[in-house]
Amino acid sequence: MAFATVVIHGAIHQAGIEATVLRAVGMLIGFGVLGFMLGNVAENVVDESVRAKMAQELARRAAENPEVPANAVAKA
Repeated sequence: MAFATVVIHGAIHQAGIEATVLRAVGMLIGFGVLGFMLGNVAENVVDESVRAKMAQELARRAAENPEVPANAVAKA
């Protein structure tokens, strides 16, 4: 999307092809890096949320069945 936006902008403003392509490639790389970083942050947020919910569920099950060992609850 960044590449296409820069190319369209260059065409509208009648910019040179070399400068437009160079800027478009730069934006493509920049947005790729940004997407990679935001994707990693999102992945970490989801992982932490799932781990917290699993720990909460395991604690709830352990509280419901105190006579069952904790490792048996984790296997359920």
